[in-house]
Amino acid sequence: MAEDDLIRFLDKVQQLQQLVEILKHEPERRKRLADCNDHNAVVELARQWGFEIGRRWGEQETVSGKEGNLLAQPLPPSGTESERTLISGENWWLHLILSNAFETPQGEWMVQEETEWVLLLRGSAELRLQDPVEQIDLSVGDPVLIESHRPHRVERTDPEPGTLWLALYWRA
Repeated sequence: MAEDDLIRFLDKVQQLQQLVEILKHEPERRKRLADCNDHNAVVELARQWGFEIGRRWGEQETVSGKEGNLLAQPLPPSGTESERTLISGENWWLHLILSNAFETPQGEWMVQEETEWVLLLRGSAELRLQDPVEQIDLSVGDPVLIESHRPHRVERTDPEPGTLWLALYWRA
């Protein structure tokens, strides 16, 4: 582990320990924390209380300044996502998807002709799939294979700095 990573890790542990001590003596804060339904809500509530516990382990706070760096792409407006083709062939294409607090509209499902393999590069997300029903919580590095014609939807993605996906699509 690099020294900078170690320092960030130890600072996060110290802040979490301080937060735990407060929760031991303040049942109302403990209840508010227990009412959080995902990691983003926990991070935001802790921030409101003056603790910067950060994102998940391994997520970089800075990226290369090189032009075209995929991790440094600008986010779309909150509640939306953007998609761009990086490279393609005759029956396949590779997309970069940037999501900013995005979710598929209630009652809607995505069903596509092509098979999709996605890899989470930044942030987190939650997917719901049908046939069979499956709820998947994704963190950095997690892949998912969505077979063609399988209904699926995005239940949530992170707000800024957003969720970044690499998606490979192909037709049989």
